[in-house]
Amino acid sequence: MRADVQNMFIGIHMLYCAHERDLTLLEMQPELENLGYRVAEREVKQELERLTQENFLSAHGEAYSLTGTGIEEFKAIQAKLQVLCTEVIKPIKASN
Repeated sequence: MRADVQNMFIGIHMLYCAHERDLTLLEMQPELENLGYRVAEREVKQELERLTQENFLSAHGEAYSLTGTGIEEFKAIQAKLQVLCTEVIKPIKASN
C-alpha cells in the first residue's frame, strides 16, 4: 500500500479509536501494528500531530482526545466508507 494511502487509513483508525477513548502514542503504535500497518513511532506521532493541527484531536499531556470537529469529520468519513464498501468489497470480475 502506498504511504499516502496508508497514512489516510491510519488517520481514520486514529479518529475511530479517539471516538472510543483518549489516545496515546505508546498505545497507538502497537495497536496500528496489530491491524497490519508497518509504522514507526515517528510516523504515528506525525499523524497525531497532523490530526491535532486540523483540530480533529486535542492534545493534553501525553493523551489526545477527539474534538467536536473530529466527531463531525469521523461521521463524514463513516458515510463515505459505507458507500465505498458497497462498491469496493464486491468480488473483482476476471478480465477476458
